[in-house]
Amino acid sequence: MAARPAPLHRRVLGWLLAYLALISLAVFGVGNNVHEHAEHAAWRALLNSELDSIIAHTQRDPHYRWQDSDTLSLFHLEQGQAPASLLGLHPGLHDGVAVGERKAAVMVRQTPTMGRLALVLDISDFEALEHFATRWVLLAGVVMVLVTVVMARVGMQRVVRPLSLLARDIGTLRPGAAGQQIEVDARGSEELHTIANALNDYLMRNAQFVERERVFISTASHELRTPVAVITGASALALEDPDVPERARQQMLRVQRTAQDMDALIELLLVLARDPARLAARAERIALATLVPRIIEDHRHLLRDKDLTVSLCAAPVDVVAPLAVVQAAIGNLLRNAIENSDRGTIELDISARGVVHVRDPGHGMTPEEIAAIYARMARGQPSEQGGIGLALVARLCEHLGWTLQFSPVQPRGTLATLDLGASAGGDAAARAALSPRD
Repeated sequence: MAARPAPLHRRVLGWLLAYLALISLAVFGVGNNVHEHAEHAAWRALLNSELDSIIAHTQRDPHYRWQDSDTLSLFHLEQGQAPASLLGLHPGLHDGVAVGERKAAVMVRQTPTMGRLALVLDISDFEALEHFATRWVLLAGVVMVLVTVVMARVGMQRVVRPLSLLARDIGTLRPGAAGQQIEVDARGSEELHTIANALNDYLMRNAQFVERERVFISTASHELRTPVAVITGASALALEDPDVPERARQQMLRVQRTAQDMDALIELLLVLARDPARLAARAERIALATLVPRIIEDHRHLLRDKDLTVSLCAAPVDVVAPLAVVQAAIGNLLRNAIENSDRGTIELDISARGVVHVRDPGHGMTPEEIAAIYARMARGQPSEQGGIGLALVARLCEHLGWTLQFSPVQPRGTLATLDLGASAGGDAAARAALSPRD
C-alpha cells in the first residue's frame, strides 16, 4: 500500500527549515571566516608595530631594555630562555599558541641586530570573550530559527487551512448525490475561490446530466418493455389455440421464452445503468449444465447456412448470479463464435470451477486483433457483431467479479474464456442470500 503523501504545510515547513539551516550555516561560516581574517590582521598590525618600535628604540639607544607588560612579552629565541612552544616557530604570525597555561598570538621575526625575536600577546581573556559571544550568537541563531518556524507554521496553517478544508470537502463528494456544493473559507485566496467555482459549475452540470440520464432510462424502460410485453402476450394467446401445428407451437414457445429473457435482460441493463452494485442482489442459483444447452438451442438458427456444429462438455457446477447476465454473456460468446466461423465444430467446455471455454474453428485472431478487442472493451465501445456486445459483457463481468479473456488457437481459431468462478459454489450462494433484494 502506498504511503500517504505529507500535507502541504508540512512540506513547506520542511523546505523552510532546510533553507534556514543552510542559510544559518552559510552565515555562520562566512562570519567566522571574516572574523578570523580580521583578528589575524589586527594581531599582525599590533605586533608588527610593537616590534618595529622595539627595534627602533634599540637602534637609537643600545642600552634600551624592553619591559614586559601584563599582555605583551618579548623573547630572544636564540638565547634559549624562551618557552619550548616558541622555539620551533617559523617567522610570521602564529595564533592560539600555548604559552604555559595561557593562549597567545605570537609574531616571530628575524632581525639583523637583535637576532630572532618572538613578541607574545596574551589573548586568553579575548578568547574567553570570543567563545562567550559565539555561544550567544549560536543561541540567538537557534532561537531565531525556532521563532521563524513557529511563526511560519502558524502562518502556513492560516494560509493552507482553506485549502485543506477544500480538499476535505472534495473528498466527501459522492457520485449521484444531489445538491452537492463546495464552499471556500472566507480567508481563502482568489485561486481557491476560482477552483471552487469551477468545481461547483461541474457538479451542477453533472447533476443535470445525471437527471437527463435518469429520465432517458425511465423512458427507454417503458419503450423497450412495451413491445416485449406485446410479443409475450401475443405468443401466450397463440399457444392457447389447440389447432396450432406442433412445429409452430415449438417456435411460439421459443418466441415466448426469448421475449421473457429479453425482458429480464432489459431490467438488468437498466439496473446496470442506474446502480451496478444492485446486480448481485438479483442473483439466483443456476445449473450451467442445464442452462447452456438451452442457450445453444436459442442460437441454433444461426447455424442454418453454415457447415457448423456445436459440441458441449459440461461438468456439474452451479453458479449464483443473475440469470439474464449469464445467458447474455455465454450467448454473446457463442454468437461471436458462430459469426466468425464457416465450418467445423464449436466446442463449449464448462469446468467444475465454473470456467466456460468457447473454442471456434474460425480463422483465428492475431495478437493485434485481440488487443483491439481489449481496447474496445476498456473504452466501452459497442461490438461490431450482434448481441449486447463484448464491451457490455466485460462491464457486467467487472461488476460481478468475472474475467473474460481471448487467445488464438493453433493452427486456427480463437478461444474465449469466461471465468464465473467468483459466483460458483457455496460462498457465492451465501453472498447472494445476504445481499439486499429490491
